[in-house]
Amino acid sequence: SGGNFTIPLVIRGPGGVGRQLGAEHSQRLEAYFQAVPGLKIVACSTPRNAKGLLKSAIRDENPVLFFEHVLLYNLKEDLPDDEYLLPLDKAEIVRPGKDVTVLTYSRMRHHCTQAMKSLEGKGYDPEIIDLISLKPLDLETIGASIKKTHKVIIVEECMRTGGIGAELTASIVDNFFDELDAPVLRMSSQDIPTPYNGKLEYLTIIQPPQIAEAIEKMVDGKL
Repeated sequence: SGGNFTIPLVIRGPGGVGRQLGAEHSQRLEAYFQAVPGLKIVACSTPRNAKGLLKSAIRDENPVLFFEHVLLYNLKEDLPDDEYLLPLDKAEIVRPGKDVTVLTYSRMRHHCTQAMKSLEGKGYDPEIIDLISLKPLDLETIGASIKKTHKVIIVEECMRTGGIGAELTASIVDNFFDELDAPVLRMSSQDIPTPYNGKLEYLTIIQPPQIAEAIEKMVDGKL
């Protein structure tokens, strides 16, 4: 349209792997739309950013896809009484650190913070960043962290092939290759339809113990 009209549209939708919902209801929809020009894609992860981001999305003049994980709807958090808005294009530093940059989003944010509990007292100091904006990526925040840690782990629930992590890895290599002291590690779901069986479902998704182990090995130079 050459800027002749706007499309102030917000589409909210649940996504992610539930609890034994099978392949039909365990979709990672963010990867489906990553290649569509002109869309903004946002993944909320807490009650606070869900409210602030949704208000910003409604005010935006562009089409915004607003993804909510099905297993985060029961989260509770005290919210500010005053009106507040959060930017649609900025990542959030969940935990500042200096050893390794951990990039994640949606439910995996909570898996990463849970993984930190097993690392407490061991001397590891990862920086955890919630991407929030999946399109466009906040390369400014991501780059600043990489220039500090020089190591990257991507933790996602998306499929490994064609997922958000694949695009993120390419962007990191394109923009910050000289800052890396090790290859980017992608921790993604397996490229199979999500099983209905609970134990099998668990095995297809990255879990906190795997994240903690990866952080230790990356920092210790064993990867």
